[in-house]
Amino acid sequence: MSGFFGALHNAPGIVKIILSLVLPAALAIGLGIALAFVKRIGLMTLILYIANFIITFLIFQTLPEFVRAGGPLVGALIYIFILLITYMIERYFTTSRAKGKIPMNEFMRSYMKHLMDKDYVGAMAACDAQGGTAAIILKGGLQQVTSGNTVTRTPAEIRRIFEEASSRETPLLERNLIALTTIASIATMIGLLGTTIGMIRAFQAMAHTGAPDAIMLARGISEALFNTAGGLANAILGIVANNFFVNRVDQFNYEINEAVYDTLDVLERSCK
Repeated sequence: MSGFFGALHNAPGIVKIILSLVLPAALAIGLGIALAFVKRIGLMTLILYIANFIITFLIFQTLPEFVRAGGPLVGALIYIFILLITYMIERYFTTSRAKGKIPMNEFMRSYMKHLMDKDYVGAMAACDAQGGTAAIILKGGLQQVTSGNTVTRTPAEIRRIFEEASSRETPLLERNLIALTTIASIATMIGLLGTTIGMIRAFQAMAHTGAPDAIMLARGISEALFNTAGGLANAILGIVANNFFVNRVDQFNYEINEAVYDTLDVLERSCK
């Protein structure tokens, strides 16, 4: 086993590039897309954690000696970084799919025209063409409150049905946002822990009687700085990604609320 790790550490540059860049990138992209489109989220998440652990371990073995001097927490920061990229890719594809195929303004003009003409079948067809989260909610509500060109429910029932349809879909927009904030927080703590451990080793090197152990001193400072840099890089990227996707989800929620409100207004007037 030690011979295998030694071979990895002394592998040609192209092999190290593949292990350090191409392989984790392929893992992040593949599992990020899978998390966005596959329904069995629990299984895919388990695969992500296991595969990420294996890839991180291999990457750590190929790192230069001065980077590995940062200690095992460098490996933890690499693991967190790959998780972060994976969830960013998942969020991108999920929110892109929620946006739909047709711009919201254009869709709402067509949808509201059908709705005001009491062409509920045409309104649902417009929802199918748009395909976004708002369209899914509107179609789900219309299917339950209309029959042909007639509204079959009372205003109170209509409002309840659309609220339920909205509550089923909107949590999917916010899925894994908590993972981004958690990763940013954990990365900061791991970086701080690595910094503390490195400084402890540096001061231990200086505490020897006589001349300080220069090698141990340099190793301790190196460990502190590498972990600090890795923790801050992960935290900054996680915070920026979280804020970006939170703003995007907030925009979707606003559009959904506006679309549902306009729909309720028309349908409730049709009941009178």
